[in-house]
Amino acid sequence: MKSTCPHCETTFRLDPSKIPEGGISARCSVCSGVFRVASEESPSAEKPAPAKLSSEPEPSPAAAAAATPSVAEATSTAAPTVAFGEVDPDAKARRLARALVSDIATYHPERRDRSLQAGTLRREFQEEIKKSWDEYVSQVGMEIARRTPHFRHALNDILARGSRIF
Repeated sequence: MKSTCPHCETTFRLDPSKIPEGGISARCSVCSGVFRVASEESPSAEKPAPAKLSSEPEPSPAAAAAATPSVAEATSTAAPTVAFGEVDPDAKARRLARALVSDIATYHPERRDRSLQAGTLRREFQEEIKKSWDEYVSQVGMEIARRTPHFRHALNDILARGSRIF
């Protein structure tokens, strides 16, 4: 079974037998964004799971949750663009921008929804955006931060839910 992070579009291969029926929340090992992974048996899945032929009893929800892998444990199918140990500054900047903005959205979902409806998103999150920008610049450097649109794109894609506000 494949699952794709909606924040950075990294695709992971997962063992469907390890996903509980109700699905799980997963944290992406690339950008640290949080997203839902539905089991193949859930109604939101694209195709139904085949019927089980085994007479073994179903595991308890607690046992299934304990056996659920984190996305970090899953095997990424994204092709590496650099050799192990090397760091592509542009890719790092993009991932970091998306992770920082995802944190804002994750910690303030109701406030984000209210300010999106009222058209006050920029003003409402001014302080959080400034702190995230400062952290972004401290980790990637001012030259990359100003040269690339990653932080602005993350604000529009994630915080503004696809609207061009920033």
